Amino acid sequence: MRLDCLHTPTPRLCSAQSDVPKKVWQLGKLNHVAIAVPDLEKATKLFRDVLGANVSDPQPQPDHGVYTVFIQLGDAKIELLYPLGEKSPIDGFLEKNKNGGMHHICIEVSDIQAAIKDLKSNNIRTLGAEPKIGAHGKPVIFLHPKDCNGTLVELEQE
Repeated sequence: MRLDCLHTPTPRLCSAQSDVPKKVWQLGKLNHVAIAVPDLEKATKLFRDVLGANVSDPQPQPDHGVYTVFIQLGDAKIELLYPLGEKSPIDGFLEKNKNGGMHHICIEVSDIQAAIKDLKSNNIRTLGAEPKIGAHGKPVIFLHPKDCNGTLVELEQE
């Protein structure tokens, strides 16, 4: 990898597109950034009433153990996450982060099954063997943060 491009007055991508190996699947756009919150009503009011954002109603996602609220920001969204049920994955996150915080990023992919196969062949672990249906009604799968620079990454079928 070339690093000389990092030390220029105008930062730019270090590799040319021709250097990127062709894949059966492609990364798409950033779908959302998810924030776990200890108080869903307070967080919703901040984005709706103080910041003036377009905010959805809370939606239960029992298969994922969360309530979600989406804040529309152009082509991307912020997703507020609040625990639902006794075994919510958000409970543990909020125990460690009392004020809440960024939980994951979600990136769309052109072919989630091909992406999973390719990522596993590159030793990227998934959380769960198969995709689940996510909040947008599309298949999603999470990638292990230890394999993704400390970030929990959700892949969503376009």
